[in-house]
Amino acid sequence: MLDEGDVQRAADDETGFESADERPVRSLTDDISALIDDGKTYAEAELAFQKSRLSFVAGKSKSGIGFSLAALGLLHLALIGLVVGGIFTLGTLVGPGFATLIVVGVLLVFAVLAGLAAKARFEKIGTAFEGDR
Repeated sequence: MLDEGDVQRAADDETGFESADERPVRSLTDDISALIDDGKTYAEAELAFQKSRLSFVAGKSKSGIGFSLAALGLLHLALIGLVVGGIFTLGTLVGPGFATLIVVGVLLVFAVLAGLAAKARFEKIGTAFEGDR
């Protein structure tokens, strides 16, 4: 069986102090102050982390936007080449005037269809906010 001396020695081993006189006296105020300091340290570290993450995302976004614009520009040039090629190809069959009208007419039909599809999507977005009025 354990006597009081064994219990005291076990408690001393856990705390690292040999007697109760050597133990530091801490109050609830000290603990709360330490907790507040730890909270401030955590908040400062979190703020620094979020700032560095924002800086990283901003840098990558700039280059991503630049490459996206380059891709769209090249796509635009390719489509212009396709349109001009279509006019030249049809021009040998129906003449340059009618070839131009055919290609422009087909492009206008696709533009109207794309516009109607966009309108339908935006109307669906509008229905999501009807209850907010």
